[in-house]
Amino acid sequence: MRKVLVVYSGGLDSYTLLNKALKEFDEVSAITFNYGQKHKKEIDYAIANCKKLSIAHEVIDLPLTGLLSGSALVGDSEIPEGNYDKDKMKLTVVPNRNMIMISVAASMAIRDQASHLWYAAHAGDHEIYPDCRPEFILKLKEVLEICDYHKISFEAPFQDLSKAEIVAEGLSMNLDYHDAWTCYEGGLKPCLKCSACLERKGAFEFNNAIDPLK
Repeated sequence: MRKVLVVYSGGLDSYTLLNKALKEFDEVSAITFNYGQKHKKEIDYAIANCKKLSIAHEVIDLPLTGLLSGSALVGDSEIPEGNYDKDKMKLTVVPNRNMIMISVAASMAIRDQASHLWYAAHAGDHEIYPDCRPEFILKLKEVLEICDYHKISFEAPFQDLSKAEIVAEGLSMNLDYHDAWTCYEGGLKPCLKCSACLERKGAFEFNNAIDPLK
């Protein structure tokens, strides 16, 4: 039986990946991390969607705020507004976050005898985020395969796709993106000003589609 554990933030990319996994695997489970984000909106979305999809789901607390406080996503600095550029993207780097999360997720995948571990890095992340690049994915895949008592296939199926291409794949699956939160702010509605909101907006416009959260 093919079984996958998906690292699921509650955001657009991992929401699409979770639904892709449901089509490709016999059994799907999900893991979400509370690492000290400024808001828990994505986590709430992850909990609600896994319940809706009847997917086994765990939320893991990682008390890493002190270690990761250099990022605007967990520190005291303001969330940058406007389109992504190199300087603004650097403000949203959470150092080595994915390495930490994937290490924990791998342990849980071994515990649960999952054959695969998926996470939703994509091509738009490559320039600034080292732990989203293909070389990181390849090397970590090789490391996880060292475990000779239970090998895990670590994969990032969207690593060569843009945000627009991910949305295109989701729309082809008739996904309801009302169930995916993207905004860096935790308000009742997306701020439509942060780089995450603007990137999402561009992805839907590229596909001539209306974002249900707009």
